[in-house]
Amino acid sequence: MSSHREAPEISQDPVADNTDVYAFVSPDKPDTVTLIANFIPLQKPDGGPNFWEFGEDVTYRIHICNSGDAKADITYEFNFSTRIVNPETFLYNTGPITHISDKTWNRPQTYSVARLTRSRSSHGDDDASDADNYRGGGGHRGNTANRKILGENLTCPPVNVGPRSTPNYPALAAEAIHDLPGGRTVFAGQRAEAFFVDVASIFDLGALRPLQMAHLIPSAAAVGVNGLQGLNVHSIALQVPITDLTRGGVTPGGVADPAAVIGVYASASRRRAQFLNSDGHKRVSGPYVQVSRLANPLFNEVLIPMAKKDYWNRVSPSQDSEFASYVLKPELAALLPALYPGAFPRLAAYTKPRADLAAILLTGIPTGVVDGFQNFTGTTQADLLRLNVAIPPTAEPNSLGVVGGDLAGFPNGRRVADDVVTIELKAVAGATLPLVDPTFTPDDVVPAVADGTTNTNATADNPLLKVFPYLAHPFGGYQTGQVTPNANPLQPV
Repeated sequence: MSSHREAPEISQDPVADNTDVYAFVSPDKPDTVTLIANFIPLQKPDGGPNFWEFGEDVTYRIHICNSGDAKADITYEFNFSTRIVNPETFLYNTGPITHISDKTWNRPQTYSVARLTRSRSSHGDDDASDADNYRGGGGHRGNTANRKILGENLTCPPVNVGPRSTPNYPALAAEAIHDLPGGRTVFAGQRAEAFFVDVASIFDLGALRPLQMAHLIPSAAAVGVNGLQGLNVHSIALQVPITDLTRGGVTPGGVADPAAVIGVYASASRRRAQFLNSDGHKRVSGPYVQVSRLANPLFNEVLIPMAKKDYWNRVSPSQDSEFASYVLKPELAALLPALYPGAFPRLAAYTKPRADLAAILLTGIPTGVVDGFQNFTGTTQADLLRLNVAIPPTAEPNSLGVVGGDLAGFPNGRRVADDVVTIELKAVAGATLPLVDPTFTPDDVVPAVADGTTNTNATADNPLLKVFPYLAHPFGGYQTGQVTPNANPLQPV
């Protein structure tokens, strides 16, 4: 999965677990960029009486790198607070919730948003992402992060309990969209999962159902099964002017302008020490430390070896050169020929470092590789979701993004509906190698490489939204039942 339970330690800490990051020029407001960071994976909607919520003891951040060194220049920080309205009831809600201010919602959650900008001291540049004492406004190694509060006491919506408790969920969600200074908009709350993947098949010894007749342990070809269908996540969505993100706040001069490219990643941090009081309540102390991060989908999930996954989650993208060997010589590229005997002879014979994957995942794609496109951030190797903000939204998006000829899609940022699993599978299988090595011809099977899923998370009755926050409304607890593979799940409203 994109980054759901991708490392041993974070799999035991779902409240701090990044699942997906999206960054795209807003289709309905093309002078803005929408940034979305999802957390808390694999939520069954019927999870009462203690439904999922953001962690009060977690600091959530979305980072922007615009200076080419893979260090955060701008960070949006989110901190959450929760209160209990009626301490004498076990109920999440004591009646229908028709407005997010209703006292029938017994456990409302609010949050603050701050914008932090990187300072450069006389001792050298520093990474805002490393400043895990941000919450107190402090700096790191002598630098000070400039901090501006954009909003406080902003209300989340409740989770989608069911038709009696949350009878008009779209209206509740709309009330939780807040305007911030400077033309910014924010939302934080539960949404329907948008990532789709045949996780059960892929982790059953790398089986791709459409190709499994060619697998080392063959079986009849079949349609992929979306293992995330009908599940929810918690999303932090932020829409800001393009000039809020570019270096110096400039409007880029065009696609080729280096100032047009930004790098994006999200993170979650916890206090270093946690302990229980004598009354059993958890207390925390010490500086904040990063426990999870995410940019490109599947990076830690598929490329980083098991023993290094937790370490990868803790370090800054600016340190990713030490993981570059796993991109240049990915384990999956060697597994495909072994798992599908005879299907990938050219890939099996290719021994050069994978410069195509390094460009896609570690540096961005330079000018001249793809006609009319670049999202190059420099030679510093780092896992960043790179977006060229000068490329306008596509009227009819292709879910295969740049691989499908749509320059507004992944790996140029990532849109909600992009089929990132198929794109990355095809890339690892050799589809993108001719861009950097014209002597290589992809194997004949590569056009068919896919996990065989489609976005069955979004349905005709509950589609992806065409406006902010774009993700579909969450599935309701009462409405949830057994979901037939690739059938429409019961609807949330």
